[in-house]
Amino acid sequence: MMNSVTWLGLIAGLCTTFAYLPQVIRTWRTRSTHDISLGMFSLMMTGIVLWLSYGLLINDLPIIIANVISFGLAGTILVLKLKHG
Repeated sequence: MMNSVTWLGLIAGLCTTFAYLPQVIRTWRTRSTHDISLGMFSLMMTGIVLWLSYGLLINDLPIIIANVISFGLAGTILVLKLKHG
């Protein structure tokens, strides 16, 4: 059973994680990445990998779930940026 602190972490993580979704959808549809910063998304991906590693080391479900999803969404944007410049 999850306690209220875990639920708070899950909800917070999902909110910040799914904030990437509109950008993924827009970038996927338009294939336009001109205004997206390669440096920002590279640094963000590094941070996501570090947070995911941290979450795995301390076995924290909200951190793990949020960063696995963030990795997929931000990674999609980064790949599209590299592909379409």
